[in-house]
Amino acid sequence: MSRSKKKTKIHGITTATSEKENKQDANRKFRRIIKQKVKSEETELPELREVSNVWSFDKDGKRYNPEMTEKELRK
Repeated sequence: MSRSKKKTKIHGITTATSEKENKQDANRKFRRIIKQKVKSEETELPELREVSNVWSFDKDGKRYNPEMTEKELRK
């Protein structure tokens, strides 16, 4: 697989390398709220999307770029 290439010319619109830190922060916040609600014996627990806002993450989606070079098309 060392010579495999990316078939589609789609890549993220961002200056960030990944959303790892955003996802870690969102899950920490979510787990903390869940622990507090379980400790206080509440029956209604929130969803992850209710706790964090994915629109405030670093990446802004993906786009198609027809002018990518051979180097960018590599996996």
